[in-house]
Parts: sequence; C-alpha cells; structure tokens
Amino acid sequence: MSENKNANIVTYLESYLVNEAVLLVLEYMDGGSLGDVVSMRRMAVGHIATVCRECLQGLAFLHANQVIHRDIKSDNILLGRDGSVKLADFGLCALLSPEQRKRRSMVGTTCWMAPEVVRREPYGPKVDTWSLGIVGIEMATGEPPYVRETSDRANFLIGKQGVPDLHKLRLRPGLCEFLGCCLQMDVDRRGSAKELLQHPFLQSAEPLLSLF
Repeated sequence: MSENKNANIVTYLESYLVNEAVLLVLEYMDGGSLGDVVSMRRMAVGHIATVCRECLQGLAFLHANQVIHRDIKSDNILLGRDGSVKLADFGLCALLSPEQRKRRSMVGTTCWMAPEVVRREPYGPKVDTWSLGIVGIEMATGEPPYVRETSDRANFLIGKQGVPDLHKLRLRPGLCEFLGCCLQMDVDRRGSAKELLQHPFLQSAEPLLSLF
C-alpha cells in the first residue's frame, strides 16, 4: 500500500507493533463502507455507475502495477462524505511477475469469487473485474448471488454457471449490459479494468453526496 498510492486506494499512513500485533494506520473515510450503504438502501443507477467508475480507476492502477486485489466486495470499498470512493483491505492481494503471470490460490470471499478461482484454475487480474460485477449486483439488489446458500453450494454454482440470468434481476438496461461485461464466464471475453472504464454506462455517473 505504501508503494501504490492512488486517489482510489485508501492511503496507508504508518504501522505499529503492539503486543505482537501489527496495527495499521489508514486515512479516515467518514462515509463508512459501501457494505453499510447497501445494507440500508438500494442505490440509484447513477450512484452505482460512480462507484464502479472509481473502483475501476483503482483497479486499473493496481493491475498496471501487476497487483491483483483478490477480495473486492462492498465491505472493502470505503466512501468519503466528499464523494470519494477507495479500495481497502489488501490482505489477500497478490503480486504478479514475469516468472509468475498467473495465480492458482483459492482466496477471497466466496460469493464474490470468479469461476476460475473456485475451480482452482490459473487466473489473473480479471478476477477483480468479476468481483466488481458482483458488487454491482449488490448495489442494485441488496445482496450478492448465492449469499443464502452454503459455501460449498455457492462454490459449485459459481464454478458451473457463474451468476443467475442478469435479465431476471430486472436491472436497468445500461447497468445490465455493463455487468454482463464484468461477469463473463469466458475470461477472454470479460472486460479488463482499463477496457471497462470506456463502457457507456459509466457516463451516467452522478455525485455520491446525496447518499449521506
């Protein structure tokens, strides 16, 4: 975090060793987590577009620096009352290298994991754009797919079919098309963070100030 400073990544300040525990000091985000907001209300499409745009900017920066976050979910997206959106919690991130361009570890939070992760196949940065697509469903419906299933059942469904038919969620057309680009089972067809930043849906972004 100290090496990857960006407007869409929560700022690391310093750390302390206290009674064998490492305490990290981060910038204070006075709007709380996106998870807090999602648990209280369904978000307007313009606000969903804003969160997605800001997260994609952070992800594009990380991926350009060969870092995969691997745990994108609403609880790890922090908001500021000034309208800022920042990625947090890098405890599961992975650094890629010319010698290791893919990872295989099954890490993350079940409902947000990409199919290739739960199938223990080699994967790269696009696992983060899948997870952001799940966050989009969270913002629109209040919860991710399969959250009411057992972990094993959720893993099975993600690995076999990805997500339920987006059209059955009755999402707005622009949002549905954007999420479809994030949630492609075929990794080659799934949008990268850089590519998704060009999606027309993000043009509907509105300031987040009215969230608070």
